[in-house]
Amino acid sequence: MLTPVADGVSVHESEFCQSNAVVVQGRAGVLLIDAGVHGDELACLANDLSESGQTVAAGFSTHPHWDHLLWHAALGAAPRYGTARCAATARERLSGGVAAVAKAVGIPEQVPLDLLGLITGLPAETAQVPWDGPQVRIIEHQAHAPGHAALCIEERGVLVAGDMLSDVLMPMLDLTAADPIENYLAALGLIEGVAGGVDVLIPGHGSVGGDDQVRARIDQDRAYVHALRDGRVPSDPRIGPSAKEGWDWVAGVHEGQLQRLGQRR
Repeated sequence: MLTPVADGVSVHESEFCQSNAVVVQGRAGVLLIDAGVHGDELACLANDLSESGQTVAAGFSTHPHWDHLLWHAALGAAPRYGTARCAATARERLSGGVAAVAKAVGIPEQVPLDLLGLITGLPAETAQVPWDGPQVRIIEHQAHAPGHAALCIEERGVLVAGDMLSDVLMPMLDLTAADPIENYLAALGLIEGVAGGVDVLIPGHGSVGGDDQVRARIDQDRAYVHALRDGRVPSDPRIGPSAKEGWDWVAGVHEGQLQRLGQRR
């Protein structure tokens, strides 16, 4: 079910980790950002668009993690984009075959994999998503994954944050990077640079936030990363007893992250 969150912008929420697919209306179709996860949900989204007389003009994956690289045949054959680094990373990770990736990361059976990762990398330094609709600014950084992109739809006042600024997931750093802490802090600085014009924040996982949530979530993410950097125990409601019901596993991710950063030191 599509839920409007701003003028011409709707969200389709998945049961899988409260994942958010974003639909932006254009002049000759919609831009579909991070299409979704479970097969029946993707088919439902395609049906909702069809019933409203809309087709998909373009797709965009915010980063190269499997749950952001999915598609469904019913959505059509529109071009699917990502940053150059995102697309290259997806190709590399899928080079051994989709089945191997599915087994390695434990992709659920109800996820359709036949169109996984078939995205086109935009030329490096591309500033906007190429499509016939409102300008969608690409804010590329290396915080959560190689070639991760937040998208700012300035005329609609919407920030699509990818896997950042979530109310249920604390920052999950790309621990394969040379300096994951500084990468994350730099990305938060880039996002903060556009925050003043944002009325609606859409994270990759979690609840959509209003303008009062944008800076609050930036500050919360920054405080968590600072605690990791300084070797302190984060005071963060997303981990520990205060975590949202059903999200207690996030504390385990935090502990693993803390351990790996300690090993790097």
